[in-house]
Amino acid sequence: MVLNNINKSEILIETLPYIQKFYGKTIVVKYGGNAMINEELKNSVIEDIILMSCVGVKVVVVHGGGPEISNMLKRVGKESKFVNGLRVTDAETMEIVQMVLTGKINKDIVSLIDRSGRKAIGLSGIDGEMLKAKKKLQDGQDIGFVGEITKVNVDIVEDTLNDGYIPVVSTVALGEDDYNTYNINADYAASKIAAKLKAEKLILLTDVPGIMRDPSDDSTLMSELKPHDIHVLKMDGVIKGGMIPKVDCCVEAIREGVKRAHIIDGRVPHSILMEVFSDQGVGTMIY
Repeated sequence: MVLNNINKSEILIETLPYIQKFYGKTIVVKYGGNAMINEELKNSVIEDIILMSCVGVKVVVVHGGGPEISNMLKRVGKESKFVNGLRVTDAETMEIVQMVLTGKINKDIVSLIDRSGRKAIGLSGIDGEMLKAKKKLQDGQDIGFVGEITKVNVDIVEDTLNDGYIPVVSTVALGEDDYNTYNINADYAASKIAAKLKAEKLILLTDVPGIMRDPSDDSTLMSELKPHDIHVLKMDGVIKGGMIPKVDCCVEAIREGVKRAHIIDGRVPHSILMEVFSDQGVGTMIY
C-alpha cells in the first residue's frame, strides 16, 4: 500500500510542470474512431477532457461521427459510399449527416461532460459562421455536399471558452457562396480551428498507435517528426493511405501556428492524459 501511494505521488509530481505549462493554454482534441463507440473508451476520453479543464487547460472538442452516420443511413435503406476516404454526400445524406452530427452525437458528448461536473456547449460549424466552405472535388470527382473550408471564425469558440464552457464542435459548414450545408472531414476541421486559435496542441485520436515505419509492428512507432520528415516518409511509402490526410492536417496546423500536433491511439484508455501530462507521451508528435 505504501509503495502504491509513493507511485501515485511520483505520478502526480511528474504532472505538475505540465499542468503549469498548459494552464490557460488551448488544446484542441479531435474526437473520433473507436473511442466514440466503445463505452469504456468514451468515458475515458470524457474524464481526460474534464481533468484538463479542471486544471485550467482550455479544451476544445471537435468531433466526427462516421460509424453512427453509416448506421443511420443503413436504417433508412441508404448505402454508404466513399471516394478515397471521403463520404459521397448527396442531399438526402447531408440531411442525415447534419441530424446525426449536430443533433445526437454532439448533444451526447455535451451531456456526458455536463454529467461529469463541467459545463459544455454544443456548437456546429454553422453557429456564428464558424466554418465557411466551398464544394470539394475529390480527384476531380464531384462527391456531393462535401466541403473544403475557406474561412474560419472562432469568435464563438473563444467566447465559450472565456465564459468557462468546453465547446464541443460538430463539423458541418455553411456554403461560402450558396445556401448549402457541407459535410467537413473532422481531422481537417480540427486542424483549421486549432490553427485559428493558435492552439498549444492539436490532438487527433485515431485507431492506430501513431505513425509507424511498419504498420504491422508497433515497435516501429516514430515518436517525433518534423514537417520536412513527412515528405520523405511519403516518398518512401511509409506514410500512405488513410494516414496521409491525417498527417497533412497536422503539418498544415503546425505551419499555421499550432505548437505541437499529435496522432495518438484513442483505443488506449487515458491516452490524452498520458500525452499531455507525462514525460514520455504517447503516439507521434509533429512539431
